[in-house]
Formats: sequence, C-alpha cells, structure tokens
Amino acid sequence: MDNDVSLPRDFDALRTMILDRREVLPKRLAQIAAYALSNPDEIAFGTAASIAQTAGVQPSTLIRFAQHLGFDGFTSLQSVFRERLRERQVSYEERLSALRGDTHGLSTNRVILNGFLTAASHSIETISHNVEEEVLESAVNILAGAETIYLLARRRSYPITAYMAYAFGKLKIRNQLIESTAGIDPEILSFAKPSDAAIAISFSPYASATIEHAAALAARNVPVVAITDSAFSPLAQSAKVWFEAAEGDFSGFRSLSGTMALAMALTVSVAEKRRSF
Repeated sequence: MDNDVSLPRDFDALRTMILDRREVLPKRLAQIAAYALSNPDEIAFGTAASIAQTAGVQPSTLIRFAQHLGFDGFTSLQSVFRERLRERQVSYEERLSALRGDTHGLSTNRVILNGFLTAASHSIETISHNVEEEVLESAVNILAGAETIYLLARRRSYPITAYMAYAFGKLKIRNQLIESTAGIDPEILSFAKPSDAAIAISFSPYASATIEHAAALAARNVPVVAITDSAFSPLAQSAKVWFEAAEGDFSGFRSLSGTMALAMALTVSVAEKRRSF
C-alpha cells in the first residue's frame, strides 16, 4: 500500500472517504464505488477481472478507482477490504475476551455498560447531525398520507420495524409488518398501491430480501422511505426519501440506539401530522 499517512487504514475510514467524494466521482468510478460499498466481500475475495465483470466495468477502471483514492494500485485498495473480513471474523468469544482487559479499576459490567452508552450517545449525535429538516418533512408527509404503511426489515434491523408496528397500531395507523413465516411476503406486498407507502431498513451487509422488496415496490410507484447507512446503499437507490444512519459500536457489537430514535420520531410525527388532516 502507498506510504501516504493520509490513506484510510481500515474499512470505516475508506467508506467515509468514498462517501465524502461521491458527488465528484466520474460516472464509472462512482459505479465502482457503489458496487464496492454494497459488495465488500466480493471486493475482498475477487480478482480484478471477476470484480470488473460483475460490476460492469473494465479492469482498468478498478485501477483508476484505487489511484483516485490515493492507493498505488488495486491490490493495495483490496487489502483494506480483506482486513475488514479479518476484523469481522473475530468471534463473539474473542470480543468478550477483549472486554476483560484493562478496566481502569471498574467492574467489567460497568465497562460494558459505559461502552454501550457511549456508542449509543455517539450514534444519536451523528444521526441528529445528518438528518436534514426537509428530508424529515418529506418522509413524514409521505407516510402520513399513506393508506397502509408496509414495514420492511430483516436480521439486525428487524427490531426497529417490529417496534414501529407496535407503535403504529397503538396510534391507530394502518400498517403491515412483513414477517410472513409462510414465505408469502411477495404476495402480501402485491397488495401495496401507489396510495400506500413503505418503510425499509437495512445496513451493510444488506438483507437481500429487504432490497428486493423495496425495489419491487418502487417499480410499482409505491413510495419507499428508507433508513440505511450509505448513499451507495442499494436501498437508497429504491427510496423516494432516505436517511443515513451510521451506528457506533462497542468492541464490535453494534446497537440500534440512533436508528430506534429516528424511527420513533418518524412514527410519532406521522401520527401528529395526521391530526391535521
């Protein structure tokens, strides 16, 4: 890798750099950037030829993309993606072991609590800074005017929509949580109309079902409000309005504190908006 100390040394720093430059990237480089952030494992494992073919560009474009970011070549850039995998593959037992290190005189329980509270506070502050007033207003207007609000999320994001469904129900707002154990989610979503709306939530590595359902709804002119982590997220591409929610973590464990606060603000704001109808 190039010896320039300004180069990102981990995936989070690289992701931040790419997002900061997304508005000025040439078309082909932006295409690679979107593919890289949506498919980081493919970048880590693939060859330049296989990645280029899947991303729909020439192999030389990968080299230009790496050099545009300050790396001396694609291999140097790829090493950042491979390091991400090594970090991600740390087992939960190893993460717990790391917490048993220097506690500065505090109990392990207090260290863990303080760590998660700090991460939650950072997440809330970051999301508060990132949410623009006009985007929030637009999302609330879309959802408040919907006949039925469809709620889409899987895996880590699922608790958010589950709680939104509970809150919408208490507020007498018609909604449909997509969680069919019978595997008929596409059939349920087929009832959605342009007069309805959807809330879709997913973070990298993105849940394929959420991405597919959101794209299918958008193709039928059902407005989608998304909460995701990147302008290059495939979920953002299907959304009429989207929010960037980057959650902090503690020792590799991520919470949903900021996203939950944003989701509940949307839920209550929709109920308040409907009172004026």
